[in-house]
Amino acid sequence: VQLQASGGGLVQAGESLRLSCAASGSITVINVMGWYRQAPGKQRELVGTITSGGGTDYADSVKSRFTISRDNAKKTMYLQMNSLKPEDTAVYYCNAEILTYDTPYYRTYWGQGTLVTVSS
Repeated sequence: VQLQASGGGLVQAGESLRLSCAASGSITVINVMGWYRQAPGKQRELVGTITSGGGTDYADSVKSRFTISRDNAKKTMYLQMNSLKPEDTAVYYCNAEILTYDTPYYRTYWGQGTLVTVSS
């Protein structure tokens, strides 16, 4: 199983960016998926999560600006980031709870991270 995060880049404050996280491999079910971020010199923090049914939850710092969605048929999750601020600068990681054909329980997998830089 692999999670591939993409879509990062350099933007100016106030602009938007959309990240993607695509899962591949011998997947039977993807349960909860999530976005995390880690700014330079800081610990990794949760940005938000989305259930298989589309229910979402967000960190207070991104509520009303960020939106998580997913396309279950494509095994892909998205993070739409609007009104970006310099403090949103971080490496963004995705993770997912995945059931595979050869494992009878969910395991958590992580993507490799994509860098988002917001200039002031």
